[in-house]
Amino acid sequence: MDLPNKRPDDMARITTPELAQAFIDEQVEAVRAQVGDKKVLLALSGGVDSSVVAALLIKAIGKQLICVHVNHGLMRAGESEQVIDVFRNQMDANLVYVDATDRFLDLLAGVAEPERKRKIIGAEFIRVFEEEARKVADDVDFLAQGTIYPDIVESDGVKAHHNVGGLPDDLQFELVEPVRLLYKDEVRVVGRALGLPEGMVERQPFPGPGLGVRCLGAITRDRLEALRAADAILREEFAEAGLAGKVWQYFVVVPDMRATGVRDGKRAYDWPAIIRAVNTVDAMTATVPELDWALLKRITDRILAEVPGICRVTYDLTPKPVGTIEWE
Repeated sequence: MDLPNKRPDDMARITTPELAQAFIDEQVEAVRAQVGDKKVLLALSGGVDSSVVAALLIKAIGKQLICVHVNHGLMRAGESEQVIDVFRNQMDANLVYVDATDRFLDLLAGVAEPERKRKIIGAEFIRVFEEEARKVADDVDFLAQGTIYPDIVESDGVKAHHNVGGLPDDLQFELVEPVRLLYKDEVRVVGRALGLPEGMVERQPFPGPGLGVRCLGAITRDRLEALRAADAILREEFAEAGLAGKVWQYFVVVPDMRATGVRDGKRAYDWPAIIRAVNTVDAMTATVPELDWALLKRITDRILAEVPGICRVTYDLTPKPVGTIEWE
């Protein structure tokens, strides 16, 4: 079944719950017509697009959808738990949870080069997903993806989507892509109408390799844990200060280097935590917001007091260009 690659010129922008509901009703019908009584497989990352597709398909076909959530050990604090809670506990989804933390971290041990890290993470993700796909391949005819309109526009309709771009030829499924003609802001409106929690709908852009590109250089488990804890504090304090929807992206980076500090009268030789916050319209250029000094100080105090292994906190003031948004 060939899906359209061009958004109709007369398609109204989905900005209200009513328009979102009309879209949902239309897609539920279309999915049922396409899928019938067959099963659908979806790689559910916990990102906005895959979460909205999952919620939409659960509404349309319930347990015929098999969601596979792979935890590569590089998720932010609480993210895999949220996926399990929302989809398995609240939506009663047919959810397969794979904790592949050790597989990923063992492969990444000693690998410092950013591009190699990305390739290892991407390839292993596909390998894990392929293993799960093989287990159900006899039962499944369709593969759902969270492709959205910018993915199609950027690639003239030929983009190999990262979720499944590398599945082998003998695993061929027909695609189900219910939000492929929507822009990101529309996907969020639809997600709200489907009852997804605000934190999931407004989830910040998060790179596929996750914290793997924010734990700079060769990833170690202790430094990764320090990064996850510091990042959670930053997100908590931004939410508390009412900045959650106002600053486009904010996160912590922990480099593979140590700095001298003093803790309890003794010399500490620990890692620095670098706060990165940016505002952007198109991610091609980005500016750094002037954060309230008291907020920065509160975040710093908390990270230093609560996160073992971190002895310094800095704020990255570099706009894009020259600095990219991510460090690696």
